[in-house]
Parts: sequence; C-alpha cells; structure tokens
Amino acid sequence: MTTRFLTGITPSGIPHLGNYAGAIRPSVRSQWGADVDNFYFLADLHSLIKSQNPAQTQQSTLEIAATWIACGLDTDKVTFYRQSDIPEIPQLSWLLTCVTGKGLLNRAHAYKASVDKNREAGLDDDADVTAGLFMYPVLMAADIMMFKAHKVPVGRDQVQHIEMARDMAASFNHIYGQGQELLVLPEAVVDEQVATLPGLDGRKMSKSYGNTIPLFTPREQLRKLIMGIATDSRTPGEPKDTEGSAIFQLYQAFASTEETASMAKAFADGIAWGDAKAQLFERVDAELSPMRSVFDELMADPGKIEAILLQGAEKARTVAAPLLAEMKKAVGLRDLRTQLEVKQAKETATAPQVKQYRESDGQFYFKLVSAKGELLLQSKAYASGKDAGAAVKVLKSQGVQALVALADQLESAQSTPELQQALDALVVAHAED
Repeated sequence: MTTRFLTGITPSGIPHLGNYAGAIRPSVRSQWGADVDNFYFLADLHSLIKSQNPAQTQQSTLEIAATWIACGLDTDKVTFYRQSDIPEIPQLSWLLTCVTGKGLLNRAHAYKASVDKNREAGLDDDADVTAGLFMYPVLMAADIMMFKAHKVPVGRDQVQHIEMARDMAASFNHIYGQGQELLVLPEAVVDEQVATLPGLDGRKMSKSYGNTIPLFTPREQLRKLIMGIATDSRTPGEPKDTEGSAIFQLYQAFASTEETASMAKAFADGIAWGDAKAQLFERVDAELSPMRSVFDELMADPGKIEAILLQGAEKARTVAAPLLAEMKKAVGLRDLRTQLEVKQAKETATAPQVKQYRESDGQFYFKLVSAKGELLLQSKAYASGKDAGAAVKVLKSQGVQALVALADQLESAQSTPELQQALDALVVAHAED
C-alpha cells in the first residue's frame, strides 16, 4: 500500500541554515522513500493571516519555491503546488466549516494564546483577532483531506491541528458518509530528532533573535558571518570543548561521521578558533554552493518557477476535483437536472463519543463530544490510562448520575440539555453492548 504524505510550507522569506538542516534537507531526502506519495504545497493562503503586504507575499512565495527546488525537490516525482491554485481547497474548507463546532475552534492553541494576551492587556477577548486566525484549523484540515493524506509531518505544536482535522473528518463522515469513509482521518508524524542549530550568538538560530545565517547568502557574506560566530577566549593550543560549541554543532550538521570525528580530535588538540571557523565555512559552502547557483538561476527566471507550480497544480487537481465532486454530491449540492436519489432516512439517535487520549505531558484524559465534534465534557488529568478508563466506564454506565460521582475529576461538568441527552444515549449504548 502506498502511503501519502503531505507537507505544507509557509512562504516567509529565505530560510536559514537551521531551517535547512532541521526541515528542508530531511524532507527532500524523504521523497525517495519506497511506497510513498509525497505532496508539498506553498501555504500562501495561510500566509495572509500574518502578512497583508502583497509585494512581500509574492516575493516570499518566489523565494521559498526556488529554495525547495534548488535543495533537490524533484517536481516530476512529487506533487508540488501553490495552495491558492487549488480552488477546491477553500470549497472543501467551507463544507468542513459547516460540520465543525465553534467550541472545537475555541480550543485551538493560537486562538487561545491571542485571547489570553488580550485579557492580560485588559482588552476584549477578540481584539485584533481575525476570522482567518480563528478558522486556520479548518483550512489546514481542508489542505490535508483534499488529497486524502495519510501522514502529515508536523512539529509538536501542530499536533493539535491534526487531531482537530480528524474530528472534522469524523463529523463529516458521520453526517454524510452513509457508512462510507468519505474523508481519510490523517495521522500526525512528529520527528523528535529534528536538528536545531545554534546561531551566531550561540542561541538557537532564529529570525526572532537576529542571529541567523541565510541559506543562500553569497559566498563571501557566508564567510564573513561564519567568521563572526561568538567563541570563548581559549587560545590556540588550548583544548576546546565540542559540547556547547556553535562551531562544532554547525560543522557536525554538514559533515560526515569521519569528518566530525576528525574535527572533534582537532578541538581536543587545541585548534585555533579561526582555523575551526575556516574549516566550517569550507564544509558548509561545499554543500550549499551548487544549490546556491540553482537558486540564483531560478530567482532570475520567475517564469520557470511559475510554470513548475502551475504544472504541479494541474497534477494536484486531478486528485482534488473528483474528491470535491464527491463531497458536494454527499451534502446535496447536485445538478438539479438529475433525478434525486431519495432514500428513507433511518431514525437514529445522535451518537456522542467518549474519546480517551494521552497528552504530551504524559497524562491521560477523556472527553465527551457530540456528533459534530462539540465538547460536552472534559476530564482533568489522570496519572494512568487505567484510571481514566475506569472513570469512562462509570460515565457510560451511570450517565447523569456520574456527574455527581466524578464532579471533582471533571474540568467542565455544567449540566445542559445536550449533555444530559448525550449521557442518556451513552447509558443505552453501554447497556446494549
């Protein structure tokens, strides 16, 4: 079976060495895996949430596309496209919006962070919060499900969005699927070994710190930046520690095992900082120089990049268009000239779900959600899955009575008609089981 991976790339200026070593290089290498089908897209619609500068949006899109191609992305093998060139994505986003509870979106980390910031400043909760920021998880879900992606490589901070996408897909399938899985439930792939490189000042390389080395800076500028990396006062001949050394960590990210071992010995033998920096520069430039030439050629010919992206969009739409047509038919957006397929609807009770899960803090939780994914009940943390499971069993067998029995273990236990109906349905389902 072929596994489809989907990777989103936000256009935000030329990446630095840390971006290259931590994300671009490993992602490009993964395109050659066996039994994989890779989709890569420029998330230019998402970029509008943070940037309302049209010239910057266009320039960043050009730079990021040129960067990934220069770094070895094979656009004949993978599907590489610009998000805004796929009109089916925003259409699917709206279909998902109509089955997604606002309560689910209220819990998105980015939105909650904005609300918390406003509250600290004594402002209205939603001050300067755009609908784009609030709806970001839905558009991201559409990006993923539009191409029936099985795996989505993300950082740990994005795992919540994948879980939300799964909830949206499950809601859509429940309401419109008639027993079929119309939308694939994606899985997050988190690389716990992502390389993080130090910057010029020894801290993590980050644009927010102003300590980056741009990936395709000219050769002489690259030399100047590397020679300016902060070091300690140890003189030539004094042994130097590899641990905590920005120079050694950067060298290791680009060198072979044998080259790294040789540099470690040189550190122990007291190599001069200037010589170590010179060797780092030559090693980094040796890898970047061929890619820099390709990047410069692409930047000088935007038409070539545009043609590549349009070709990728055409390829992507061969997948997107049939799926959207299927989705529209499922929800009733159909050709009025065709005979309507009228089926006797079965009277079924709304099926609430109890979802038990483990968070990144190692604690176990459960929640009760409606068929639309709205949160009805949220537990506090449990030290073990067994304890959480025992509480779930009480909830399913006792229903409304369990609110009293478990009151101190629940974050949200406010009784509402919807919650009581859901609990009653759980008890009935539990008895039938």
